[in-house]
Amino acid sequence: MSTHNKLLPSFAKWLRPIAVAATAFGALTLFSGGSVLFGPMSAQTAAGSYVPFVVWFNFIAGFAYIAAGLGIWTGAAWARALATLIVGATVVIFLGLGLHIAMGGAFEMRTVGALIFRAGVWAAIVAALGRAHR
Repeated sequence: MSTHNKLLPSFAKWLRPIAVAATAFGALTLFSGGSVLFGPMSAQTAAGSYVPFVVWFNFIAGFAYIAAGLGIWTGAAWARALATLIVGATVVIFLGLGLHIAMGGAFEMRTVGALIFRAGVWAAIVAALGRAHR
């Protein structure tokens, strides 16, 4: 392992709660996205004017969140790269949502907020991992 990937002891105690939070976030994301995609019609109705490509992205991203959480828990060097990829992919989907909205597509304002929240959470995780691995 290179010096760059060594875990600093002072940050090691923060990695476990981050890993648990990332994994729980992934499980909740799978549940919420899966409910809209595969659940009863009432789940789709409750979602309102959902944007299918955003829901599919969130559902698939839930698996990546869980993988990243497990990687963080084990101290895997690839976990930070995956977390960075999650941020980047979320931003790309956010831009796609912006285009969808600009073209007059139906959407829920909570979708905008949720994508901002997701990108922010994962950006914070990337920052924490960057500080923990030096």
